Amino acid sequence: MPMAMTLERNDIDTPEKRGTYTVSVVGCRRIGLSLACLFAEAGFKVVGVDSDQCVVDLARKGRASLAEPELNDLTKKHLKDGRLTVTNDAKKAALTSDVIIFAVLTTIDQKKKPNYSGLEKACKEVGMGLRSGSLAISTSAMGPGTAENLVKETLESASGLKAGVDFGLAYSPIRAVPGRVLQDIATCARVVCAVNEQSLKAASLFLSTIVKGEMVKVKDIKTAEAVRLFENAYQDVNVALANEFAHFCEKAGIDFVEVQKAVNRQPECHLLTSEIVGGHVSRDSYLLLDEADAVDEKLRMLTLARKINDEMLRHALHLVRDALKSCGKPLRRAKISLFGVSCRPNVKEPRGSPVKKLVSMLSKKGVLVKVYDPFFSHKELTDMGYPAERTLTQTVKGVDCLLITMGHDRFRRLNLRNIKFLVKTPAAIVDMGHVIIPQKAEREGFVYRGVGRGVWTK
Repeated sequence: MPMAMTLERNDIDTPEKRGTYTVSVVGCRRIGLSLACLFAEAGFKVVGVDSDQCVVDLARKGRASLAEPELNDLTKKHLKDGRLTVTNDAKKAALTSDVIIFAVLTTIDQKKKPNYSGLEKACKEVGMGLRSGSLAISTSAMGPGTAENLVKETLESASGLKAGVDFGLAYSPIRAVPGRVLQDIATCARVVCAVNEQSLKAASLFLSTIVKGEMVKVKDIKTAEAVRLFENAYQDVNVALANEFAHFCEKAGIDFVEVQKAVNRQPECHLLTSEIVGGHVSRDSYLLLDEADAVDEKLRMLTLARKINDEMLRHALHLVRDALKSCGKPLRRAKISLFGVSCRPNVKEPRGSPVKKLVSMLSKKGVLVKVYDPFFSHKELTDMGYPAERTLTQTVKGVDCLLITMGHDRFRRLNLRNIKFLVKTPAAIVDMGHVIIPQKAEREGFVYRGVGRGVWTK
């Protein structure tokens, strides 16, 4: 069997041949466990690795730590057929692996600076078990230069081996939307690059066993790191433009949603939805801004976009205050039900959600907040530090305002006729997710406010 960094196409062109290779995936959250299952599905022996014992225990039971369609079924399937095992011992996994994939989440601290400590720790542990001839592939979002300055140097220091000579090293970022991660990994175009041509060839052949989309080879790792961050920065800036237009519509008495629908019928225009931005979009913008600061470049448009999008929480607070005022109620001592704690609509993904900050802002104003999200159990919400009731009925009983922060489709089916008998009338609805029909809310006796819905703010 050839070493992983010297792979040829015919070495892994059938599931039977792939079964002679072992792959370790370090980081078994949504992305990592999805990768592990896809490689197991392709025929490889796979070891899932995570430093969090709770994540390991869940995976061993066939459960992902964050819900993802089909992922639990695939996990159970490959645990049963023996192609997938899960451990918290990265060094031991590396000792038996031909390919090691890093899927460790990069986080942002309170100062909006990147925290690579988890990735660095994983690289040290893998490095202590790294075998000569193996191939390491990083998929984590990171600032340009981080893969070579942190991943490469840490692996070399811990292993005593040299990247591009003794082991292969490549970078291939993953951009997958929660709720369709397995599909996105398999079908979307995939950027790949490496420290040398040999590593690039091996990584491309290996990834092509699960990626059916185009393999986009770029000249160096810094370029690939920039590709990942530019994608989300582009989205961040365009959401900021939508948020600016929404603010204008509120002042001018225009319905942003109606404008957006009409504008987007034109082939050259795609105006995004106004929204509260969180998750990987805001995180990747901060990664890019941090790297720009390191090279003394300002990225003024992205900086402004981040400011605009961060201020949407304060704007939500403004709409709540205005709606309560129309109900003849002050903000202080008001009772509010906040709907939606995910970082994006229709998925169970709390990481990167700005909602916790909004809850804190409301509480500091003397507001009593109760939180509800149909994707999370009462225990999950309280474990995350949210004030929550056990049922929707208990959540809305006696409140002065419903604040919808995330546009889950399930919120479109809220029975406002029943809810109006539970709230403390007159009550308000503040819709940041564009899920409530304003006329319907008003017919049921609610005061309605929505981001960008200027015709209902007067």
